Amino acid sequence: MDSRQNDFGSSVYSNRNLAPLSPYLNFDPSYLQSSQPEFIFPEGASRHRGRFELAFSTIGGMCMIGGGIGGVTGLVKGMKDTAAAGHTGKLRRTQLINYVMKQGAGSANTLGVVAVMYSAFGVGLSWLRDAEDEINTLAAATATGLLYKSTSGLKSCMKGGAGGLALALAYCAFTSREKLTNWTSN
Repeated sequence: MDSRQNDFGSSVYSNRNLAPLSPYLNFDPSYLQSSQPEFIFPEGASRHRGRFELAFSTIGGMCMIGGGIGGVTGLVKGMKDTAAAGHTGKLRRTQLINYVMKQGAGSANTLGVVAVMYSAFGVGLSWLRDAEDEINTLAAATATGLLYKSTSGLKSCMKGGAGGLALALAYCAFTSREKLTNWTSN
């Protein structure tokens, strides 16, 4: 006998390649074509998501990263402060939770706001220029740094813009390695 039988009398493995059958739908998954796209795109639409669609995952991801980083720094700071204050037991535990939640929420909010500003500038630039390239990324990151630090004075504002530009340059260098190697080889 080529295939085993399960409790319900149907074969668990197909005869041709011994691939397991789905126990719920009773079909061989090898019949599904994996070369087809996973998403359905409207006719005439591009096959990749645009800057607006990516903005939502960018904002959410930055909030999650900010919450994680803030939670860890809050825990470290809370451990130091509660040990120095001599807190023990339930009081120390409550204080640690307060440190983690406050620092985590603050960092998540900060990175979320930066991501919203960056996404808004990026979507606006791609709409105005009708192009999606590295120039939009560099300009959006620089404008985000300038705007984020704009209330701290001109010198701090310029530092924020330079920081945004530096991060965007590093990101573009990492994601566009092929373009850079082709450009430098010519």
